[in-house]
Amino acid sequence: MTLVEKILAAHTGKEKVSPGEFINARVDLILANDITAPIAIREFQRIGVGKVFDPKKVVMVPDHFVPNKDIASAEQAKLMREFCYEQGVIYFEVGRMGIEHVLLPEQGLVLPGDVVIGADSHTCTYGALGALATGMGSTDIAAAMATGDIWMKVPPTIKLIYHGTLGEWVGGKDLILFTIGDIGVDGALYSAMEFTGEAIDALSIDGRFTMANMAIEAGAKVGVFRVDNKTQLYIKSRAKRSYMVYEPDGDAEYSQVIEYDVSALEPQVALPHSPANTKPISQVGDIEINQAVIGSCTNGRLEDLRLAAEILKRKKVHPRVRCIILPGSQQVYLDALREGLIGIFIRAGAAVSTPTCGPCLGGHMGVLADGERCISTTNRNFVGRMGSPKSEVYLASPAVAAASAIMGRITSPDEVIKP
Repeated sequence: MTLVEKILAAHTGKEKVSPGEFINARVDLILANDITAPIAIREFQRIGVGKVFDPKKVVMVPDHFVPNKDIASAEQAKLMREFCYEQGVIYFEVGRMGIEHVLLPEQGLVLPGDVVIGADSHTCTYGALGALATGMGSTDIAAAMATGDIWMKVPPTIKLIYHGTLGEWVGGKDLILFTIGDIGVDGALYSAMEFTGEAIDALSIDGRFTMANMAIEAGAKVGVFRVDNKTQLYIKSRAKRSYMVYEPDGDAEYSQVIEYDVSALEPQVALPHSPANTKPISQVGDIEINQAVIGSCTNGRLEDLRLAAEILKRKKVHPRVRCIILPGSQQVYLDALREGLIGIFIRAGAAVSTPTCGPCLGGHMGVLADGERCISTTNRNFVGRMGSPKSEVYLASPAVAAASAIMGRITSPDEVIKP
């Protein structure tokens, strides 16, 4: 069996599961946020069971419209907050919360071998830790909160092998953008993407989170990495319960095996209006920008902020550009403060926000007007994703976003940081 099949078999009590098979699986963690939780809560109340199956396995995080931007978002958050207090489930209030997919691994709530479901499509982020994590609809979440089980079809697995050594300024964001550009937004439809190879072995945990996060942008059900020493080191100081590490069998059957040599890979940029519309930075051309966003569940971790600070240090954001930095959690914010990164951002002329999804979904803290262009470290650039349907979003790494913020146009970090 593949890694994903091993995890699902263990959570169904079966010796073996196969792609295409419908199963009932026990869940280790259920997640919802301030957009999706209210729907799940109302459906849960309709079921009439009274109490969630296990309050220690349900987590709710307000992160999309917080601090609340209007009355409607305040009402959403209030409904979630009151349900959490009543049920005794795990809840993170503003000032202690973060962007859900940065916060949960950081808090040790997601561990290797887990089955995690979330009412958010980017729940697949946790596959970086060797967990099976996937997004589901709010009604599925309501049923899982009542029963502790989910039903799903076992996905086939695509094995992606990345050979070679990554060049300077090239990281997880570039690898996943390049991959989506190659296979398309439906290239892994309802499949598990298993990321392997020496370039992956060398990738940091933060880089792996970025790749797993965007598996959904290729249509995947999950994106997973094998557990190695880097994973164990990350988990060691965070885990508060036992966990199980699963390994794919040597004779596991994959629906596809795709191999890349990434030694010569340049930083990648996804042009409007699809994450698959990718080009190497040298082929992007002269594109002026109005805004740069560095953060989100894709690239709001400490490593991402360090990279941006390296570019912005002793530099200034272009006078016609708004540069918005969003630390992924309070801990990331605090660590960045201790390391002096926040000072670098502010001296450069960037705005630093409390953790929030904010502009990624066109919510607040950076909504675009007609005709504006933004380079962003977020994960989607569909029409109207960050505001006006006449605006444009370009996806890139924190290094490219920071360099572009300085130059006022999309550019490579090499243009800003001279050897």
